[in-house]
Amino acid sequence: MSVGTSDAPGGRGTGRGPAPRHGDLTGLGIDPDELPDGLVIADEHGIVVCFNAAAARITATAPADALGLGLEKALPLEDLEGRRWWQLTDPYGGLAIRAGQPERNLLLPGGREVMVSARYVRAEPAGPVRRVVVSLRDTEARRRTERSHAELIATVAHELRSPLTSVKGFTATLLAKWERFTDDQKRLMLETVDADADRVTRLIAELLDISRIDSGRLEVRRQPVDMGAAVGRHIQAYVAAGQPADRFLLRIEQPLPALWADPDKIDQVLSNLIENAVRHGEGTVTIDITPSASPREGEDAGTSVTVGDEGPGIPEESMNRVFTRFWRGSKRGGTGLGLYIVKGIVEAHGGTITVGRAPSGGAEFRFTLPVSAPAYLT
Repeated sequence: MSVGTSDAPGGRGTGRGPAPRHGDLTGLGIDPDELPDGLVIADEHGIVVCFNAAAARITATAPADALGLGLEKALPLEDLEGRRWWQLTDPYGGLAIRAGQPERNLLLPGGREVMVSARYVRAEPAGPVRRVVVSLRDTEARRRTERSHAELIATVAHELRSPLTSVKGFTATLLAKWERFTDDQKRLMLETVDADADRVTRLIAELLDISRIDSGRLEVRRQPVDMGAAVGRHIQAYVAAGQPADRFLLRIEQPLPALWADPDKIDQVLSNLIENAVRHGEGTVTIDITPSASPREGEDAGTSVTVGDEGPGIPEESMNRVFTRFWRGSKRGGTGLGLYIVKGIVEAHGGTITVGRAPSGGAEFRFTLPVSAPAYLT
């Protein structure tokens, strides 16, 4: 374990001091290697006495090579302007009232960026620094989040531009030349504007859903849900829109347990999965509704819905990316946010969703919702 203390004097940040011995943190029953963030501790002489596994991973420096070195040599940090950080901040010789350094971006040798914060431990206020405790965090996860947000903004901007341009063009034309158009032409233009406005509304609703999912604030208002009737309504809507009735096969295994869920959000899940099967699949779209098995024998845990088609299916290498943002499969179009939202809604209900290959070879999505109970009974 990379923990120790040093009693012999040594130069601050100047070289290798006496070999440290284990103590302090281990005496408290804490193993620094179990901490998720990098931890580096220097004693009153500036000699590194703790260099945990996370710090070794972040800095690519073995603990054995860092222990006993001066802080500046073991952890050679620079700010974004290239200035040496420990010389700039001077933790041992700076202001006696300073308690540490707030978290900020610094650079390791080679230009790798890390988040660093430091705490100056004093035995008494304004007394000499007895210990410098440094926390290190990798910025890669934050960079991925920032890239995801930037991609989301770019996608939304692109998706909004087309319908808004259409709305602006048609409304401007109607306002400028109203008398020149026939009633049929006006109706066609207004129907187009109405459809584009619906598209913008759907996109904004998706953004709100993503925001709530990412922040854990997606509310579920549980009511009794008849899953068979809900699926039936979606099938009827497609048939009314021109799809042949024999393209859909609905199979319900009775008896189903009473299901409490958010009807609107379940409709959103069903709409997305059935639409994917109709648009991107081929042949018959099969929807199976069955009671799901419980870990305890003889009990029903909830309801499972499986939506499959007879199309080419999803390539094996893409299976693990289906529920991520912006996944669109082989066919382009749409925002690629639908399945990400579906997964968030199902998990907000305490359920699970999986993707696989249907017996016919197409894509098969299966989600399971627990029976649960209305909010006033939980």
